[in-house]
Amino acid sequence: MGIANLEWGQVLMMLVGCVLIYLAAVKNFEPLLLLPIGFGAILSNIPVAGIAGPDGLLGYVYHVGIETGVFPLLIFMGVGALTDFSALIAMPQTLFLGAAAQFGIFATLLGALALNLVPGFEFSMADASAIAIIGGADGPTAIFLASRLSPDLLGAIAVAAYSYMALVPIIQPPIMKALTSEADRKVTMQQLRPVSKLEKVLFPFSVLLLCILFLPSAAPLIGMLMFGNLLREVGVVDRLSRAAQNEIINIVTIFLGLAVGSKLSADKFLTVETLGILALGALAFCIGTAAGVLMGKLMHKLTGGKVNPLIGAAGVSAVPMAARVVNRVGLEADHHNFLLMHAMGPNVAGVIGSAVAAGVLLALVGG
Repeated sequence: MGIANLEWGQVLMMLVGCVLIYLAAVKNFEPLLLLPIGFGAILSNIPVAGIAGPDGLLGYVYHVGIETGVFPLLIFMGVGALTDFSALIAMPQTLFLGAAAQFGIFATLLGALALNLVPGFEFSMADASAIAIIGGADGPTAIFLASRLSPDLLGAIAVAAYSYMALVPIIQPPIMKALTSEADRKVTMQQLRPVSKLEKVLFPFSVLLLCILFLPSAAPLIGMLMFGNLLREVGVVDRLSRAAQNEIINIVTIFLGLAVGSKLSADKFLTVETLGILALGALAFCIGTAAGVLMGKLMHKLTGGKVNPLIGAAGVSAVPMAARVVNRVGLEADHHNFLLMHAMGPNVAGVIGSAVAAGVLLALVGG
């Protein structure tokens, strides 16, 4: 009987799963991922059943999709098919905002290593690298890197990454307002220039070429992202583009969430290191947001006041939530100041930036 084999840790993790489902269903916090992750956590802690074991359903799903890295890559293909890079193409300098927001990743890597001075923490360089990527606010990238560098910490890293993505509307505005003045937030930006179809089609090839030349370790993530975007922009494979945007990404999201939830078993999750990961993840996200805003202020000065510093906060790759938050904060300062399209430039740049950061860490640590 289950009741005879049930341990308090399993009960606690089932409650954690219920909390994740509550946040998804009631609070609408990243419901597409938190709901299957939460239910996967409940299934993985059922005693005797062995659903998350090597011979259980979730064990098979984890092996096929997470250990191999297939699920995050398919998610990236779907994200590419859903993403319009026009804002970035029209204003390429926003790449610097996306790059600046990744500063939190590398600052948190040092913070994770510094935690080793505290008794109970033993993070290796690979562990610290996997934890740091949470600062990019990119769930699939965090899962991809954790599966490569630190599989044992995958559950905690994934939950932290998606939780902080869901909390973007709560975490970012105070940081944005603390680092900008009322006048900064009221800056009105010029309308973006129209982008031709040829530019949109050539963009994936340009990004992929740079990846091939300078950072081939990021090719899996960048390659699938650009392939998905090419399906969208080329205009002759609408069926494939719709499949990547809908059926494929939806099916993969279900199994990805369940597979991640399978790693929320009591013996793996209830450790002091998990608390450290949650704290470091929050730190990484805050530093990334602050770095993006500060870069936005620098661009504001260099352009003679033509750039609203708020759009730098969208450099984290929570697409399109971060851009919407920037637009909302801008509207609070001036009801006629719509920043959504301008914020989409650094927002999609952040997706590329987080993939590049993951490639750098994989190249330096993965070997």
